[in-house]
Amino acid sequence: MDIAFLTIAELNRAYDWRELSPVEVTRALLDRIATHDHKLDSFIRVTEDVAITQAKTAEAELMAGRRRGPMHGIPYGLKDIVETAGIPTTGHSKLRQHHVPKADAEIVRRLKEGGGILVGKLATWEFANGGPSFDLPWPPARNPWDRERLPGGSSSGPGAAVAAGFVPVAIGTDTGGSIRGPAAVCGIAGLKPTYGRVSRRGVFPNTFTMDHIGPMTRSAEDIALMLQVIAGFDPADPGSEDCPVPDYTAALGGDLHGLRIGLVEGWHDAPGAHPDLGPAIAAAVAVLQGLGATVEPAQLSSLRDYTDCKTTISITELYTIHEQDLRTRPQDFGRILRNRILPGALIRAEDYQAALRWRTALAREQQVAFAQVDALITAAARNIADPAEPDRPDRLVTAPSITMPFSVSGVPAIAIPCGFSQAEGMPLSLQIAAAPMREATVLRLAHAYQQATDWHRRHPKLGE
Repeated sequence: MDIAFLTIAELNRAYDWRELSPVEVTRALLDRIATHDHKLDSFIRVTEDVAITQAKTAEAELMAGRRRGPMHGIPYGLKDIVETAGIPTTGHSKLRQHHVPKADAEIVRRLKEGGGILVGKLATWEFANGGPSFDLPWPPARNPWDRERLPGGSSSGPGAAVAAGFVPVAIGTDTGGSIRGPAAVCGIAGLKPTYGRVSRRGVFPNTFTMDHIGPMTRSAEDIALMLQVIAGFDPADPGSEDCPVPDYTAALGGDLHGLRIGLVEGWHDAPGAHPDLGPAIAAAVAVLQGLGATVEPAQLSSLRDYTDCKTTISITELYTIHEQDLRTRPQDFGRILRNRILPGALIRAEDYQAALRWRTALAREQQVAFAQVDALITAAARNIADPAEPDRPDRLVTAPSITMPFSVSGVPAIAIPCGFSQAEGMPLSLQIAAAPMREATVLRLAHAYQQATDWHRRHPKLGE
């Protein structure tokens, strides 16, 4: 079996049957990283000693019949804005190049408790916002399908590392699409859970009111398994929701009869999208219908409206987070992040409050839609991965985002692969969203689609 592309579910079965051990798997992945990551720069730091120590502990416990849960003995990577006790957490920035936290983020504590194996800290855009930047202490990550292209952002390292077979799962963060965007252009699965479903304590903030943290894997089933470990209330996170955590895997399997899906019109099919995207989404709709779901058109506000609302809020909050460093160390910011933060100083209180009210109205229109359908679908990216060009114009604000609508509303949304572009051979992706705390619905749809297709089973070649 090819260890590099085994899923969490497959690794669990291999451990149960004593076909593989956590130490064997961890060493194989560390060797793969050492051989290939110089082409992709997905890791800022490989934690080899930590990984081997944790793997040996997990192996001994599993051999003794003490299984902690679905992440026991599973190697994973962390976007380097997630704090790790005693291990540098840099935010991919000169400003925190030597920052060594004293405590783990809550999500790291849960993964440790669940027996996970930390393989390393992964590249990001600077503080999960400024990128792709070529003027930082570490280079931007590259896309495993074509290293002359980027893996999206800001969870760039997690997207690249999972797609390349360096880890079966990574933790990313998502404020406007930073999990779903990289998942889309790297051909993997990535879930933005409901706002407050997973604790953000110990994660460098981007935008207080829209930050999410979630898993990036190769399958919806794996997302369900990891979400089981990391979801849950954290009283020390003021945005955390005190809601019971369901059995996410229980919703997987079976057909989709009885489910109603709204296909959002005017988003993935608007001018500027890749020419192969429309046919790929149409084919995905046909698969879902074939599995028993009813698909009907849905109308929501324009991507431009959602993008402008989100951006007004986020750059205001972003400025408040970085104001002190901007005043005292402006030269240590990368150019892109500095340019993205500065407009936040010009947003009036009236404009910020108007954007918050606008956000409420946009979230309510989705609430109305979810009263009629069980889920909404669209693309997860309107184009394939961008070229890795240092002087490429910054399009983060000027181009409307197809992931931001579900960030504005805070609802769960997943990106899963649904095809490849014909000319470039790059991944295309489907996005599925549901009402708040309905991750189980999102995962049920995504898993059923993946059981009927094989896009998630296709992997890039790294010169093996």
